[in-house]
Amino acid sequence: MKVPVILSGGVGSRLWPLSRGMYPKQLLPITDPDLSPLQQTVLRTRAAGDFSAPIVVCNEEHRFIVGEQLAQVGASDASVMLEPEGRNTAAAIAVAALHAASIDPESVLLVMPADHVILNEDRFLKAVDLAMSSAASGKLTTFGVVPTSPETGYGYIKRGVKLYDEVHQIESFKEKPDRGTAEQYLASGGYYWNGGIFALRADCYLDELQRYAPEVFEACSAAYSKMQHDLDFIRIGTEEFMMSPSISIDYAVMENTDNAAVVALDAGWSDVGSWSALWEVSNKDENGNACTGDVIVHNTRNTHIYSESKLVSAVGVEDLVIVETDDAILVTTKAECQEVKQIVKVLEHENRSHVKHHRKVYRPWGWYDSVDAGDRFQVKRIQVKPLAKLSVQMHNHRAEHWVVVRGVAEVLNGDKTMLLKENESTYIPVGVVHALRNPSEVDVLEIIEVQSGSYLGEDDIVRFEDQYGRAGTTD
Repeated sequence: MKVPVILSGGVGSRLWPLSRGMYPKQLLPITDPDLSPLQQTVLRTRAAGDFSAPIVVCNEEHRFIVGEQLAQVGASDASVMLEPEGRNTAAAIAVAALHAASIDPESVLLVMPADHVILNEDRFLKAVDLAMSSAASGKLTTFGVVPTSPETGYGYIKRGVKLYDEVHQIESFKEKPDRGTAEQYLASGGYYWNGGIFALRADCYLDELQRYAPEVFEACSAAYSKMQHDLDFIRIGTEEFMMSPSISIDYAVMENTDNAAVVALDAGWSDVGSWSALWEVSNKDENGNACTGDVIVHNTRNTHIYSESKLVSAVGVEDLVIVETDDAILVTTKAECQEVKQIVKVLEHENRSHVKHHRKVYRPWGWYDSVDAGDRFQVKRIQVKPLAKLSVQMHNHRAEHWVVVRGVAEVLNGDKTMLLKENESTYIPVGVVHALRNPSEVDVLEIIEVQSGSYLGEDDIVRFEDQYGRAGTTD
């Protein structure tokens, strides 16, 4: 059995303010207006033709968005495994390998991060065929990305002797080099970028993990033994998984095993790890400008401009990154764009919502957009998907006024249940139990919610019932 394993646990902080904790880059349409990198990764393996349904390992907080995006590309049969908290790639791959091995111990896994871009799919699939054959024979096989520049932001793999075809032993792994060393690697022709893509037989990986990183193996085995299904998701034991050291597959296994191999990948790969990397793979005008959204440029060169909601104009600038979202603006040079993560650290220190959330926040039932706020009031635009329902809940510090602007709303307000049509409204006092449901099978429901009270934080929610398994939580 050939199984795609897609790792979707990252947050992509260097692509802030577009990528955020609750809606990271792998879930955003950053290189394709219709598909996220996660969806592109799923479709890429489907093109190979003989893979089983994927295993997706993701952050618990992203589960509903991941599930919806998989359904949009016809992958509702995927196994979505939830990490209680990220423990790096060794553990994420371990729980996926345990799940695949429970079906077929000799399953061959194609492990891919969900946030990578592959421009030449045909070349990628050829490398996959070779790597999967190598893995089926027992080799822990990684894809070495053929370097195109002396990049200092990647680790490197030194190629060893040829085993057969274009499969080579790995002589050594190299840490991220300085510029001079990277230039030497590029000139030698025997080095690859370490792209983090692997082909592994499940039992072989677990054997090597048990040998070289037993703490990871034991924690993941214990966590998987507590596996249970929750709606369309697979939950593992939280306490057991948290006992795993946070370590990459490279440090845990690949740098220690004598059973590793590398296959060259020359397919227009990018990890889209920064705004300059995204500029590299984006379509550009004749002056090298990559523009998305409502953008006007004049005498501007080699600049990346992303506009989400406003007109952005640039005159007489060069080599800049300008990003506008509903609630934040970033301006940096391409040379310094790796330092965006320092801004994210400041926001984390100040406990700013801009780290985790966009102004529009997605929920399993739809989304809300905080369009205005002031002292003791907040206005939200809320959209509810067909047949979806918000939890039965109450608030201790705020009242709410709902006005239907599109569709029909089924409303629980205290001990009354009512249907509200367009331009009809209801008022929910502080402390009153309430719920909102869209009874339509086809049409979305949209309301305007006006909150008023002494505290308007999202954690002022007491959930009593929830069809998405969130009762007792505030997420």
